[in-house]
Amino acid sequence: MEAAGPGRQWLAAGLQQAGQVDRAVYPVRRLSRAADKSRLWLGTAAVLAVAGGPAGRRAAARGLVAVGVTSALVNLGVKPVYARRRPDRAGAGVPSRRQVTMPLSTSFPSGHSASAFAFASAVGRDLPWLSLGLHLLAGGVAYSRVHTGVHYPGDTIIGAIIGASTAHAVSGLVDRHVPALRARP
Repeated sequence: MEAAGPGRQWLAAGLQQAGQVDRAVYPVRRLSRAADKSRLWLGTAAVLAVAGGPAGRRAAARGLVAVGVTSALVNLGVKPVYARRRPDRAGAGVPSRRQVTMPLSTSFPSGHSASAFAFASAVGRDLPWLSLGLHLLAGGVAYSRVHTGVHYPGDTIIGAIIGASTAHAVSGLVDRHVPALRARP
């Protein structure tokens, strides 16, 4: 029997590394579930409110208002207008290990992505040092929705745009009309 050549060894090593990446990415299913019903953002807001001082409380309040407005806009305003079916996970070959419960709502846009980017954008207004980390986490939530097979990539991109845009609009209104939540230098 002939020893494996360099090409075959390289391919075997590449497949082994790909397998390791796949196993490392599976925890995104947990991230997707953690973001259900905005629990991830409610928990983060609680930590900010308790440990963040006045700026943390202001950021938590702003973030939760942005999530509430965004959720209403997406679920009551956009999803009923464009009733896109959810992806066919079986047809796309999404392994069962990656799957989460398929939501009953329509696919477009992703409410998880919208809420994630709404929270990250709103909190970042008061706590700019936290903005990058929250936006990376929001991106992880958006990716998790595609990875688990419950959204198309476009659903998450549009959800992110809606969430960030709504957060900026809400923040502007809050700054104008709610003196206690105005961003302070």
